[in-house]
Amino acid sequence: MSNTTYTNRVALVTGASSGIGRACALRLAADGFAVVVGGRNAERAGAAVDEISAAGGTVTTALGDVAEPGYGEAAVATAVGTFGRLDVLVNAAGVITRADAEETSDEEWHRVMSTNVDGLFRTSRAALPALRSAGGGAIVNISSTNGLVGAAGLAAYCASKGAVTNLTRAMALDHAAEGIRINAVCPGAVDTHMLYSERDRTVDEVRAMNLPDIPEGRIPVAEEIAHLVAFLADDRSRHINGTNLSVDGGYTAA
Repeated sequence: MSNTTYTNRVALVTGASSGIGRACALRLAADGFAVVVGGRNAERAGAAVDEISAAGGTVTTALGDVAEPGYGEAAVATAVGTFGRLDVLVNAAGVITRADAEETSDEEWHRVMSTNVDGLFRTSRAALPALRSAGGGAIVNISSTNGLVGAAGLAAYCASKGAVTNLTRAMALDHAAEGIRINAVCPGAVDTHMLYSERDRTVDEVRAMNLPDIPEGRIPVAEEIAHLVAFLADDRSRHINGTNLSVDGGYTAA
């Protein structure tokens, strides 16, 4: 739980209708940010809005698909038009396909890249003028341990997260002098829908398959990732820039 409260500050979170993105939206709202919940699913986004509102938070939605050109600009416009500014962007929208390179169709490759890379890039690009106008701010990208190390059977996903890793570094260098910090969080296995999706295995089988690779011996929940995102979003981390921080129970230490 954060001890820092921010008022009159605004955060846009893509992919906020479920999983890590939803946890980030709730965490930032609890910290006092006005939050724009970005997502494709109106029902799930509405549920996140209702939870934030019930807790006394300030919130609106930016519905749409981050993979579509124009979404990033529209979402940023919603933040600025509704709340007058933008201080933080959390790029949490993401998709996965479980296949090696030979098994990955052009369609699946482009589906993963258009969300995980293109959508993140366009939304970040759209956010920069608003962050600059606010006197600086932060972009936090949700990457993955698969952006740091490879994994069998995840060709497109690993490629997309590797792109996020280096885009984070490049943009941090480009915009540091403007007071805009850009970092990435790289989770390992997290107890969300994505961990169990596109598999012919039960939840228990997926857990059993992942646990031996995690020295800590457990799979975290999304709220644990959101705590680090909230830290990177606020002034307590003002000298952290261009980093890709692993949150994986020791997986990448091996």
